[in-house]
Amino acid sequence: MDFTHLLRPSSFDELVGQEHLSGKGAPLRILCEKLALGHSFFYGPAGCGKTSIARIISKKMELPFYEFNATSLKVEQLRKIFDQYKNTLQKPLIFIDEVHRLSKNQQEVLLPVMENNSALIIGASTENPFFSLTSAIRSRSMLFELKYIENSSLLKLLEKALKHADLMCDEDASEYLVASSGGDARSMLKLLEFASSIKNHITLELLKSLRPNALSVGSSEAGVHYDLTSALIKSIRGSDADAGIYYLARLIDGGESAAFIARRLVILASEDVGNANPQALTLTTSTLTSVSQIGYPEAKIILAQAVIYLCASPKSNSAYLAINKAEQAIHDGVMLEIPQNITQRNIGYLYPHDFGGYVKQDYLSKPLKFVELKDVGYEKKMKEWMFGIRHS
Repeated sequence: MDFTHLLRPSSFDELVGQEHLSGKGAPLRILCEKLALGHSFFYGPAGCGKTSIARIISKKMELPFYEFNATSLKVEQLRKIFDQYKNTLQKPLIFIDEVHRLSKNQQEVLLPVMENNSALIIGASTENPFFSLTSAIRSRSMLFELKYIENSSLLKLLEKALKHADLMCDEDASEYLVASSGGDARSMLKLLEFASSIKNHITLELLKSLRPNALSVGSSEAGVHYDLTSALIKSIRGSDADAGIYYLARLIDGGESAAFIARRLVILASEDVGNANPQALTLTTSTLTSVSQIGYPEAKIILAQAVIYLCASPKSNSAYLAINKAEQAIHDGVMLEIPQNITQRNIGYLYPHDFGGYVKQDYLSKPLKFVELKDVGYEKKMKEWMFGIRHS
């Protein structure tokens, strides 16, 4: 039984998830109901309802629906459809999946049609198509993001499928169908379809024989990639080692390279730990070198060590704040003359080592303050030392 086809929603009310687009009062739905929706591009993870929304729009606006995939789309196919509706009062809806793969030639063919509105163009992609579309296409269209479907919504869809097919499903099996599908409704329904082809009583054992491990949402799609990376960094910054290790595992499971993760940790070591624990930069730099030589699977242990170390380190962003303040001052036009004593001419320069390591002299032609050391970790000692030499 093809659950994906049988349970495909025919209206916004039947759509599972994406309430920000399909709910009553949502701008997309209002535009569609008023027959005022323009060319649109949807992006989001697999199985979240992009094609379903396009079909609902076609039905609601009473437009003939033509579906293509950018990887196999031929310009002649488009021209044939455009010619077919050229002298009619009706316009077609052209739905193009994997729209980020459209060639420049294909986009150029679409442009005149988008300009004169002789067809409604809707595209979909698992990646944000903004950077792959020409500025001319972007300026004539709207961009909508879809989210992973929440487990509560997937469960409602599952219950509908079980009732439709008159299937028995154990409670732990239902939980696994939802939890192992990674927010992908199509994936959940496909697993149910395969399981129901074997027997009508769906058990956890049966499901795990077909899908031994939960599907990862991966990190290849741009949105997920940046969300997982952001979650890792923020968890470490917040000193939550368990969360840091979890998001590290998610990135690794999603196929993220060890080198990319290590580079992010090196940046964090300076930006968020800084001089509160200067050793953090040394350790993360060593991590980057190590994982580039070793690779997975062992590299995950090295990355885990670095993540835990960073979580357990005192935090200071004084270096990050200082360089940003200095750059902003320069952008604001604070361009000081360099004092003569510290130019290469050394006019009046006092050599600190001749004075026991420190001597008071001008290094700026007027006072500026960018560095604010904190009373955290080793940085507290640095602050005390710098205060001491200036006030001794």
